[in-house]
Amino acid sequence: MSIIALTVNQRAVQVSAEPRTNLADFVREKLDLTGTHLGCEHGVCGACTVLLDGVPARSCITYAVACEGAEVTTIEGLDEDEVTTELRAAFTREHALQCGYCTPGMLVSARDLVLRLPQADEGLIRVGLSGNLCRCTGYVGIVRAVQSVIEARRARDIAPMRDGGRKILGPVGSGRSVHDGADRAERIRPAASEQTPSETASSVPAIPDFIPATVLKQQFSVAHPPELVFAMFDDIGAVAACLPGASLTAPPKPERVEGAIRVRIGPIAATFQGAARVEGNPADMSGRIVGIGNDRRSRSSTQGEIRYRLVPIEQGTRVDISIGYTLTGLLAQVGRPGLVRDLAARLITEFAGNLDRRLSGTPPGDATTAELNGMSLVFSLLRVRVAGWVDRLSSKNDGAT
Repeated sequence: MSIIALTVNQRAVQVSAEPRTNLADFVREKLDLTGTHLGCEHGVCGACTVLLDGVPARSCITYAVACEGAEVTTIEGLDEDEVTTELRAAFTREHALQCGYCTPGMLVSARDLVLRLPQADEGLIRVGLSGNLCRCTGYVGIVRAVQSVIEARRARDIAPMRDGGRKILGPVGSGRSVHDGADRAERIRPAASEQTPSETASSVPAIPDFIPATVLKQQFSVAHPPELVFAMFDDIGAVAACLPGASLTAPPKPERVEGAIRVRIGPIAATFQGAARVEGNPADMSGRIVGIGNDRRSRSSTQGEIRYRLVPIEQGTRVDISIGYTLTGLLAQVGRPGLVRDLAARLITEFAGNLDRRLSGTPPGDATTAELNGMSLVFSLLRVRVAGWVDRLSSKNDGAT
Protein backbone atom coordinates (compact mmCIF):
# COMPACT_ATOMS: atom_id res chain seq x y z
CA MET A 1 0.00 0.00 0.00
CA SER A 2 1.11 3.57 -0.73
CA ILE A 3 0.08 6.79 0.97
CA ILE A 4 -1.19 9.12 -1.74
CA ALA A 5 -1.34 12.84 -0.96
CA LEU A 6 -3.29 15.05 -3.33
CA THR A 7 -6.00 17.69 -3.44
CA VAL A 8 -9.51 16.57 -4.39
CA ASN A 9 -12.20 19.18 -4.91
CA GLN A 10 -10.05 21.76 -3.07
CA ARG A 11 -9.62 19.47 -0.06
CA ALA A 12 -6.24 17.99 0.86
CA VAL A 13 -6.41 14.23 1.34
CA GLN A 14 -3.93 11.54 2.31
CA VAL A 15 -5.22 8.04 1.69
CA SER A 16 -3.53 4.66 1.39
CA ALA A 17 -4.10 2.69 -1.80
CA GLU A 18 -2.45 -0.05 -3.77
CA PRO A 19 -0.11 1.16 -6.54
CA ARG A 20 -2.36 -0.47 -9.15
CA THR A 21 -5.45 1.52 -8.06
CA ASN A 22 -6.72 3.79 -10.79
CA LEU A 23 -7.91 7.31 -10.06
CA ALA A 24 -11.57 6.46 -10.73
CA ASP A 25 -11.62 3.67 -8.14
CA PHE A 26 -9.64 5.91 -5.78
CA VAL A 27 -12.20 8.75 -5.74
CA ARG A 28 -15.19 6.39 -5.77
CA GLU A 29 -14.10 3.83 -3.17
CA LYS A 30 -11.74 5.83 -0.96
CA LEU A 31 -13.53 9.20 -1.01
CA ASP A 32 -17.14 8.19 -1.82
CA LEU A 33 -17.23 10.53 -4.83
CA THR A 34 -19.43 8.29 -6.93
CA GLY A 35 -20.36 10.95 -9.47
CA THR A 36 -17.37 9.75 -11.47
CA HIS A 37 -18.77 6.83 -13.46
CA LEU A 38 -16.94 3.79 -14.78
CA GLY A 39 -17.94 2.53 -18.22
CA CYS A 40 -15.49 0.82 -20.54
CA GLU A 41 -12.50 1.03 -18.14
CA HIS A 42 -10.26 1.29 -21.21
CA GLY A 43 -10.16 5.08 -21.61
CA VAL A 44 -12.58 5.03 -24.55
CA CYS A 45 -16.07 6.04 -23.40
CA GLY A 46 -15.18 9.14 -21.36
CA ALA A 47 -17.70 8.49 -18.57
CA CYS A 48 -14.91 8.66 -15.99
CA THR A 49 -13.52 12.04 -17.12
CA VAL A 50 -12.30 14.31 -14.32
CA LEU A 51 -10.06 17.37 -14.18
CA LEU A 52 -6.44 16.67 -13.31
CA ASP A 53 -4.53 19.92 -12.77
CA GLY A 54 -7.27 21.59 -14.80
CA VAL A 55 -7.00 19.18 -17.74
CA PRO A 56 -9.75 16.65 -18.62
CA ALA A 57 -8.35 13.17 -17.95
CA ARG A 58 -9.57 9.58 -18.18
CA SER A 59 -9.47 8.54 -14.55
CA CYS A 60 -9.98 4.84 -15.34
CA ILE A 61 -6.56 4.62 -17.03
CA THR A 62 -4.74 7.03 -14.71
CA TYR A 63 -2.98 5.51 -11.71
CA ALA A 64 -3.82 7.33 -8.50
CA VAL A 65 -0.22 7.10 -7.31
CA ALA A 66 0.88 8.99 -10.44
CA CYS A 67 -1.24 11.94 -9.27
CA GLU A 68 0.82 12.59 -6.15
CA GLY A 69 0.54 16.31 -5.39
CA ALA A 70 -2.00 16.95 -8.15
CA GLU A 71 -5.28 18.85 -7.99
CA VAL A 72 -8.19 16.61 -8.91
CA THR A 73 -11.68 17.94 -9.57
CA THR A 74 -14.58 15.52 -9.94
CA ILE A 75 -18.11 16.42 -11.01
CA GLU A 76 -19.00 17.00 -7.33
CA GLY A 77 -16.32 19.68 -7.16
CA LEU A 78 -18.05 21.62 -9.95
CA ASP A 79 -21.33 22.14 -8.07
CA GLU A 80 -20.62 25.85 -7.61
CA ASP A 81 -18.72 26.29 -10.88
CA GLU A 82 -20.30 28.99 -13.05
CA VAL A 83 -19.72 27.28 -16.41
CA THR A 84 -20.93 23.89 -15.20
CA THR A 85 -24.06 25.49 -13.73
CA GLU A 86 -24.85 27.05 -17.12
CA LEU A 87 -24.18 23.74 -18.86
CA ARG A 88 -26.50 21.82 -16.52
CA ALA A 89 -29.31 24.27 -17.29
CA ALA A 90 -28.59 24.00 -21.02
CA PHE A 91 -28.52 20.19 -20.89
CA THR A 92 -31.96 20.25 -19.28
CA ARG A 93 -33.30 22.80 -21.74
CA GLU A 94 -31.99 21.00 -24.84
CA HIS A 95 -32.89 17.48 -23.62
CA ALA A 96 -29.17 16.57 -23.73
CA LEU A 97 -29.42 13.65 -21.31
CA GLN A 98 -31.58 10.59 -20.87
CA CYS A 99 -30.14 7.83 -18.68
CA GLY A 100 -27.50 10.30 -17.44
CA TYR A 101 -24.68 7.78 -17.07
CA CYS A 102 -22.34 9.61 -19.46
CA THR A 103 -23.38 13.05 -18.26
CA PRO A 104 -20.73 13.71 -15.53
CA GLY A 105 -17.87 13.03 -17.93
CA MET A 106 -19.70 14.84 -20.72
CA LEU A 107 -20.09 17.95 -18.55
CA VAL A 108 -16.40 17.96 -17.63
CA SER A 109 -15.38 17.79 -21.30
CA ALA A 110 -18.04 20.31 -22.34
CA ARG A 111 -16.84 22.76 -19.68
CA ASP A 112 -13.35 22.63 -21.16
CA LEU A 113 -14.77 23.48 -24.61
CA VAL A 114 -16.81 26.40 -23.26
CA LEU A 115 -13.70 27.83 -21.64
CA ARG A 116 -11.45 27.42 -24.68
CA LEU A 117 -13.44 27.78 -27.91
CA PRO A 118 -13.73 31.34 -29.25
CA GLN A 119 -17.08 30.62 -30.92
CA ALA A 120 -19.83 27.99 -31.00
CA ASP A 121 -18.45 26.01 -33.94
CA GLU A 122 -20.43 22.76 -34.26
CA GLY A 123 -17.55 20.90 -35.93
CA LEU A 124 -15.07 21.80 -33.20
CA ILE A 125 -17.58 20.90 -30.50
CA ARG A 126 -18.21 17.48 -32.04
CA VAL A 127 -14.48 16.84 -32.31
CA GLY A 128 -13.96 18.01 -28.74
CA LEU A 129 -16.67 15.67 -27.45
CA SER A 130 -15.68 12.73 -29.66
CA GLY A 131 -14.01 11.04 -26.70
CA ASN A 132 -17.27 11.00 -24.71
CA LEU A 133 -19.76 8.37 -25.84
CA CYS A 134 -23.53 8.55 -25.31
CA ARG A 135 -25.85 5.64 -26.11
CA CYS A 136 -29.09 7.58 -25.65
CA THR A 137 -29.31 11.03 -27.13
CA GLY A 138 -27.75 10.99 -30.58
CA TYR A 139 -25.59 13.95 -29.48
CA VAL A 140 -27.75 16.61 -31.17
CA GLY A 141 -29.08 17.99 -27.88
CA ILE A 142 -25.64 17.85 -26.29
CA VAL A 143 -24.06 19.85 -29.11
CA ARG A 144 -26.89 22.40 -29.03
CA ALA A 145 -26.48 22.78 -25.27
CA VAL A 146 -22.75 23.46 -25.53
CA GLN A 147 -23.29 25.84 -28.45
CA SER A 148 -25.90 27.81 -26.52
CA VAL A 149 -23.62 28.27 -23.50
CA ILE A 150 -20.69 29.41 -25.64
CA GLU A 151 -22.89 31.83 -27.58
CA ALA A 152 -24.39 33.24 -24.39
CA ARG A 153 -21.02 33.77 -22.74
CA ARG A 154 -19.45 35.38 -25.79
CA ALA A 155 -22.52 37.63 -26.10
CA ARG A 156 -21.77 38.75 -22.51
CA ASP A 157 -18.21 39.58 -23.62
CA ILE A 158 -16.70 36.69 -21.66
CA ALA A 159 -13.63 35.92 -23.72
CA PRO A 160 -12.26 32.41 -24.17
CA MET A 161 -9.69 31.53 -21.52
CA ARG A 162 -6.19 30.82 -22.70
CA ASP A 163 -5.45 27.11 -22.18
CA GLY A 164 -8.85 26.63 -20.51
CA GLY A 165 -7.47 27.32 -17.03
CA ARG A 166 -4.85 24.59 -17.26
CA LYS A 167 -1.99 24.77 -14.80
CA ILE A 168 0.31 22.09 -16.16
CA LEU A 169 0.12 21.14 -19.82
CA GLY A 170 1.21 18.00 -21.59
CA PRO A 171 0.08 14.47 -20.75
CA VAL A 172 -2.11 14.95 -17.70
CA GLY A 173 -0.51 13.88 -14.46
CA SER A 174 2.87 13.23 -16.05
CA GLY A 175 4.47 16.08 -14.14
CA ARG A 176 3.11 14.88 -10.81
CA SER A 177 4.45 11.34 -10.47
CA VAL A 178 6.74 10.79 -7.49
CA HIS A 179 9.10 9.16 -9.97
CA ASP A 180 9.45 12.44 -11.86
CA GLY A 181 10.73 14.36 -8.86
CA ALA A 182 10.18 18.06 -8.37
CA ASP A 183 7.56 20.41 -9.72
CA ARG A 184 7.27 20.58 -13.51
CA ALA A 185 6.11 24.17 -13.78
CA GLU A 186 8.70 24.81 -16.45
CA ARG A 187 6.65 22.58 -18.75
CA ILE A 188 3.78 25.04 -18.92
CA ARG A 189 3.28 26.22 -22.49
CA PRO A 190 0.33 27.33 -24.67
CA ALA A 191 -2.10 24.58 -25.57
CA ALA A 192 -1.85 23.32 -29.14
CA SER A 193 -5.20 24.92 -30.00
CA GLU A 194 -3.97 28.34 -28.83
CA GLN A 195 -0.64 28.42 -30.66
CA THR A 196 -0.25 30.96 -33.41
CA PRO A 197 0.99 29.86 -36.85
CA SER A 198 4.28 31.65 -36.23
CA GLU A 199 5.02 29.51 -33.19
CA THR A 200 7.47 26.69 -33.82
CA ALA A 201 9.10 23.97 -31.80
CA SER A 202 11.53 26.56 -30.42
CA SER A 203 8.77 27.49 -27.96
CA VAL A 204 9.01 23.99 -26.47
CA PRO A 205 10.78 24.20 -23.08
CA ALA A 206 13.44 21.88 -21.74
CA ILE A 207 12.63 18.28 -22.62
CA PRO A 208 11.89 16.34 -19.43
CA ASP A 209 12.39 12.69 -18.62
CA PHE A 210 9.16 10.77 -18.24
CA ILE A 211 7.77 7.30 -17.61
CA PRO A 212 6.17 6.05 -20.87
CA ALA A 213 2.63 4.74 -20.72
CA THR A 214 3.44 2.17 -23.44
CA VAL A 215 6.78 0.56 -24.36
CA LEU A 216 7.29 -1.47 -27.55
CA LYS A 217 10.47 -3.51 -28.06
CA GLN A 218 11.86 -4.65 -31.40
CA GLN A 219 15.17 -5.66 -32.94
CA PHE A 220 16.64 -5.78 -36.42
CA SER A 221 20.01 -6.45 -38.03
CA VAL A 222 22.08 -4.55 -40.59
CA ALA A 223 25.15 -5.77 -42.45
CA HIS A 224 27.42 -3.00 -41.18
CA PRO A 225 29.88 -2.71 -38.26
CA PRO A 226 28.60 -1.27 -34.94
CA GLU A 227 30.89 1.77 -35.14
CA LEU A 228 29.38 2.83 -38.44
CA VAL A 229 25.81 2.26 -37.21
CA PHE A 230 26.49 4.19 -33.99
CA ALA A 231 27.83 7.14 -35.97
CA MET A 232 24.63 7.08 -38.02
CA PHE A 233 22.45 7.14 -34.89
CA ASP A 234 24.49 10.08 -33.61
CA ASP A 235 23.56 12.01 -36.77
CA ILE A 236 19.97 13.04 -36.05
CA GLY A 237 19.56 14.44 -39.55
CA ALA A 238 20.36 11.03 -41.00
CA VAL A 239 18.02 9.33 -38.56
CA ALA A 240 15.16 11.69 -39.53
CA ALA A 241 15.84 10.99 -43.21
CA CYS A 242 15.33 7.26 -42.58
CA LEU A 243 12.13 7.65 -40.51
CA PRO A 244 8.91 7.81 -42.59
CA GLY A 245 7.04 11.07 -42.04
CA ALA A 246 9.86 12.76 -40.07
CA SER A 247 11.60 16.01 -40.98
CA LEU A 248 13.76 18.62 -39.30
CA THR A 249 12.43 22.17 -38.97
CA ALA A 250 15.68 23.80 -37.82
CA PRO A 251 19.41 23.03 -37.99
CA PRO A 252 20.19 20.44 -35.31
CA LYS A 253 22.24 21.43 -32.26
CA PRO A 254 24.32 19.06 -30.10
CA GLU A 255 21.90 19.32 -27.19
CA ARG A 256 18.61 19.74 -29.07
CA VAL A 257 16.89 19.07 -32.37
CA GLU A 258 13.58 20.48 -33.61
CA GLY A 259 11.35 18.76 -36.11
CA ALA A 260 8.01 17.29 -37.06
CA ILE A 261 6.48 13.92 -37.86
CA ARG A 262 3.32 13.41 -39.91
CA VAL A 263 0.85 10.67 -39.03
CA ARG A 264 -2.49 9.65 -40.53
CA ILE A 265 -4.77 7.06 -38.91
CA GLY A 266 -7.95 6.67 -40.94
CA PRO A 267 -9.56 10.10 -41.39
CA ILE A 268 -7.38 11.80 -38.78
CA ALA A 269 -4.14 13.45 -39.88
CA ALA A 270 -1.67 14.94 -37.43
CA THR A 271 1.62 16.79 -37.68
CA PHE A 272 3.44 16.71 -34.37
CA GLN A 273 5.73 19.73 -34.02
CA GLY A 274 8.27 19.34 -31.26
CA ALA A 275 11.80 18.94 -30.08
CA ALA A 276 14.09 16.17 -28.90
CA ARG A 277 17.40 15.67 -27.21
CA VAL A 278 19.89 13.03 -28.32
CA GLU A 279 22.15 11.07 -25.98
CA GLY A 280 24.78 8.49 -26.87
CA ASN A 281 27.27 6.31 -24.98
CA PRO A 282 30.11 5.10 -27.21
CA ALA A 283 31.41 2.83 -24.44
CA ASP A 284 28.54 0.36 -24.76
CA MET A 285 27.17 1.51 -28.14
CA SER A 286 23.84 2.65 -26.67
CA GLY A 287 21.80 5.81 -26.64
CA ARG A 288 18.38 7.35 -26.58
CA ILE A 289 16.30 10.08 -28.16
CA VAL A 290 13.73 11.81 -25.92
CA GLY A 291 11.15 14.13 -27.45
CA ILE A 292 7.87 15.97 -26.94
CA GLY A 293 5.42 17.27 -29.51
CA ASN A 294 1.96 18.71 -30.13
CA ASP A 295 -0.48 18.63 -33.02
CA ARG A 296 -2.67 21.73 -33.31
CA ARG A 297 -5.27 20.17 -35.57
CA SER A 298 -6.20 17.12 -33.49
CA ARG A 299 -5.27 18.75 -30.16
CA SER A 300 -3.07 15.78 -29.39
CA SER A 301 0.17 15.75 -27.41
CA THR A 302 2.86 13.14 -27.11
CA GLN A 303 6.06 12.34 -25.28
CA GLY A 304 8.32 9.76 -26.84
CA GLU A 305 11.55 7.96 -26.11
CA ILE A 306 13.66 5.74 -28.36
CA ARG A 307 16.34 3.64 -26.65
CA TYR A 308 18.80 1.61 -28.69
CA ARG A 309 21.73 -0.69 -28.08
CA LEU A 310 24.07 -2.06 -30.77
CA VAL A 311 25.26 -5.66 -30.48
CA PRO A 312 28.06 -6.99 -32.76
CA ILE A 313 27.05 -10.12 -34.66
CA GLU A 314 28.79 -12.19 -37.30
CA GLN A 315 26.84 -10.60 -40.14
CA GLY A 316 27.19 -7.01 -38.86
CA THR A 317 25.14 -5.37 -36.11
CA ARG A 318 21.97 -6.25 -34.25
CA VAL A 319 19.99 -3.20 -33.14
CA ASP A 320 17.93 -3.71 -29.99
CA ILE A 321 15.43 -0.88 -29.86
CA SER A 322 12.55 0.12 -27.59
CA ILE A 323 9.98 2.82 -28.27
CA GLY A 324 8.16 4.32 -25.30
CA TYR A 325 5.40 6.89 -25.63
CA THR A 326 2.56 8.65 -23.87
CA LEU A 327 -0.22 10.03 -26.09
CA THR A 328 -3.16 12.24 -25.17
CA GLY A 329 -5.90 13.91 -27.18
CA LEU A 330 -8.00 12.76 -30.12
CA LEU A 331 -5.40 10.35 -31.52
CA ALA A 332 -5.25 8.59 -28.18
CA GLN A 333 -8.95 7.77 -28.60
CA VAL A 334 -8.60 6.14 -32.03
CA GLY A 335 -5.28 4.34 -31.49
CA ARG A 336 -5.60 0.87 -29.96
CA PRO A 337 -2.59 -0.85 -28.35
CA GLY A 338 -2.61 -3.81 -30.75
CA LEU A 339 -2.86 -1.56 -33.80
CA VAL A 340 -0.14 0.78 -32.53
CA ARG A 341 2.13 -2.19 -31.80
CA ASP A 342 1.74 -3.53 -35.34
CA LEU A 343 2.25 -0.08 -36.82
CA ALA A 344 5.38 0.43 -34.74
CA ALA A 345 6.75 -2.92 -35.93
CA ARG A 346 6.14 -1.96 -39.54
CA LEU A 347 7.62 1.50 -38.99
CA ILE A 348 10.79 -0.02 -37.53
CA THR A 349 11.01 -2.39 -40.50
CA GLU A 350 10.87 0.55 -42.92
CA PHE A 351 13.35 2.50 -40.81
CA ALA A 352 15.76 -0.48 -40.77
CA GLY A 353 15.56 -0.80 -44.57
CA ASN A 354 16.21 2.92 -45.07
CA LEU A 355 19.06 2.82 -42.57
CA ASP A 356 20.69 -0.13 -44.34
CA ARG A 357 20.39 1.58 -47.72
CA ARG A 358 21.86 4.80 -46.37
CA LEU A 359 24.81 2.99 -44.79
CA SER A 360 25.37 1.23 -48.10
CA GLY A 361 25.46 4.56 -49.92
CA THR A 362 22.05 4.13 -51.54
CA PRO A 363 19.54 6.98 -51.04
CA PRO A 364 16.77 5.79 -48.68
CA GLY A 365 14.05 7.40 -50.79
CA ASP A 366 11.80 10.32 -49.91
CA ALA A 367 11.26 9.24 -46.31
CA THR A 368 11.14 12.80 -45.05
CA THR A 369 8.01 13.59 -47.03
CA ALA A 370 6.31 10.22 -46.87
CA GLU A 371 3.40 10.39 -44.48
CA LEU A 372 3.07 7.60 -41.92
CA ASN A 373 -0.31 6.33 -43.09
CA GLY A 374 -1.92 4.08 -40.53
CA MET A 375 -4.57 2.68 -42.83
CA SER A 376 -2.12 1.64 -45.55
CA LEU A 377 -0.02 -0.08 -42.92
CA VAL A 378 -3.11 -1.77 -41.51
CA PHE A 379 -4.10 -3.20 -44.90
CA SER A 380 -0.54 -4.36 -45.47
CA LEU A 381 -0.52 -6.08 -42.09
CA LEU A 382 -3.90 -7.67 -42.82
CA ARG A 383 -2.55 -9.08 -46.09
CA VAL A 384 0.39 -10.61 -44.26
CA ARG A 385 -1.84 -12.10 -41.57
CA VAL A 386 -4.37 -13.48 -44.06
CA ALA A 387 -1.53 -15.09 -46.00
CA GLY A 388 -0.34 -16.70 -42.76
CA TRP A 389 -3.82 -18.02 -41.98
CA VAL A 390 -4.10 -19.50 -45.50
CA ASP A 391 -0.71 -21.19 -45.15
CA ARG A 392 -1.67 -22.70 -41.79
CA LEU A 393 -5.03 -23.86 -43.13
CA SER A 394 -3.31 -25.46 -46.15
CA SER A 395 -0.86 -27.24 -43.87
CA LYS A 396 -3.70 -28.66 -41.76
CA ASN A 397 -5.55 -29.88 -44.86
CA ASP A 398 -2.38 -31.53 -46.19
CA GLY A 399 -1.88 -33.26 -42.85
CA ALA A 400 -5.47 -34.51 -42.79
CA THR A 401 -5.11 -36.12 -46.24
